[in-house]
Amino acid sequence: MQFFRQTLKDQTPLYVFVAVLFLVGVLFGALMVNALSLEQQQDMARHLNHFFISVQDSGETMMQSSYWSIAGLHLKWIGLIWILGLSVIGLPGILILDFLKGVLIGFTVGYLVGQYSWTGLLFALVSIAPQNLVIIPMLMMCSVAAISFSLYIIRNRFLMHRGGSMVRPLASYALITLCMVVLALSISSFETWVTPAMMQWVTPMLL
Repeated sequence: MQFFRQTLKDQTPLYVFVAVLFLVGVLFGALMVNALSLEQQQDMARHLNHFFISVQDSGETMMQSSYWSIAGLHLKWIGLIWILGLSVIGLPGILILDFLKGVLIGFTVGYLVGQYSWTGLLFALVSIAPQNLVIIPMLMMCSVAAISFSLYIIRNRFLMHRGGSMVRPLASYALITLCMVVLALSISSFETWVTPAMMQWVTPMLL
């Protein structure tokens, strides 16, 4: 526990930077909604209506069967960040992923609110907000750990302490990522069994 506290304290500037980058992505995604043409808005509205109908009509068994697809998506995101953090050239890719995550959330929420007003906001609150309250900090921790390890490689392999041991930093990096994997598997359970039930409660207001 002391290790995690000290790590969090040392990496506070990186957390601030990643959080700001994510928020800029959210804002950019929300602004993208206004750039959609009328035809694009109509196409998206049709797809959303079909989605709402499928959510309303789908049974509990269908929702439960999607656990591994949901967990797999989170694990792929974590895995990609992990791989990018193992190399210096992967550093910009980590930042791009954080920005892209913000864009996706900002666009989705912005479109729902713009298209469906307060009912769209309610749907976003039950379908997007709960799990992302955990997923976003989780991905931020993965990103900061990856950035820190990448910066360690730059400092100790290319700048000054050439030949320094990589075992302890790599073990710390792997431990943090493993903890985030366990957390991702846990939140996927909520997203599989609880979120669909809340979505089914809201979708009649949108149809």
